[in-house]
Amino acid sequence: MDFSVLPLQAPAAASLPFEIVERKGLGHPDTICDALVENLSIGLARTYYERFGLVLHHNVDKALLVGGAASAAFGGGAVLEPIEIILAGRATREFRGAVIPVDALAIDLSRRWLSENLRHLDATRHVRIVPRIRPTSPELTALFGRRPATAGPLANDTSIGAGYAPLDALERAVLAAEHALTASATRAAHPAIGEDVKVMGVRSGERVALTVACALVGRHVRDLADYRENKARIATIAQAAALQAGGLECTVQVNTADGEDAGSIYLTVTGLSAEAGDDGQVGRGNRVNGLITPYRPMSLEAAAGKNPVTHVGKLYNIAAHRSAQALVDEVPALREAECLLVSQIGQPITLPQIVDVKVRLDDPAALESLRARITATVRAQLAGLLQLWRESLAGTWSLW
Repeated sequence: MDFSVLPLQAPAAASLPFEIVERKGLGHPDTICDALVENLSIGLARTYYERFGLVLHHNVDKALLVGGAASAAFGGGAVLEPIEIILAGRATREFRGAVIPVDALAIDLSRRWLSENLRHLDATRHVRIVPRIRPTSPELTALFGRRPATAGPLANDTSIGAGYAPLDALERAVLAAEHALTASATRAAHPAIGEDVKVMGVRSGERVALTVACALVGRHVRDLADYRENKARIATIAQAAALQAGGLECTVQVNTADGEDAGSIYLTVTGLSAEAGDDGQVGRGNRVNGLITPYRPMSLEAAAGKNPVTHVGKLYNIAAHRSAQALVDEVPALREAECLLVSQIGQPITLPQIVDVKVRLDDPAALESLRARITATVRAQLAGLLQLWRESLAGTWSLW
């Protein structure tokens, strides 16, 4: 394993002339795809563990959401054609003579997540779930089962994990704005606000602007004037959350594609663009820290849905972010950290090919005295990869 610790010399994102941060919210079609495949992975892992005492091989990290058709209206509306969600991947369907009902699990778990999280969507009438999950390959099954005596499980893939810490003010503001708009308290107090929210944060010098796309639910909107009042509420909620989380004064514009009449506004039946206007796919949305950050190191790996035991496409992205956060939390005078991990298929998950760490210190000359502590902190996170599957079973993390 090649391990490098160097000074972080690139300017901090917050110090640059421009910065852009995006979050696709709870009901965005891409987020729905990520959530459903991760929910399925967790459900399969729990089923395997409960029945056989171990997590079996699976990678259910592919999904396509095909938008339906709907007719939205003030005070109501109707879904005319259901959303179709195709779930694909590989999973162990038989073990020790027992058959695992993978397709039935995929349908049931998906409908349950949709019902629990998207309150205006009828998960039976408005959605068609199409499982296309094939048996896992013999080669990957054999690799998954190999455990060297002196190391952990072997990597399922050659992959990259990237992470950084801490979040800066714009990143915190964007994350908080979406969380505030889709929080259960907000949805209860303002039923017209749908779950399909996207927040784009742009900083130009000292000026910060949030552009919010938010589906409104027709049955809770009386007319065009009421729609506009709801847009104003959305802006107020997002602005307050951004100020509290990031300390940023910002302008907020909502549904900027709206026209002047009722036929050209973001009104929906279900609170989702997926009902008629948009499609979705795994891996096109948020990274594992919940954000899309082009001014920061990112992996394009889709972490959701991959098995939590050996798939480094999931594990290394989690470990990279956690390593960076641990460095900021635990190493004195360390202000910012970036971590890049590269695996090699067939090698132990705890032994990446490369660990590339960059740190920004209050005193750059202190790096040599801190190098051993920085290395030990990251190595501890790598050792913890052996237990991450337990967190997956507990459902205590979010990858989107």
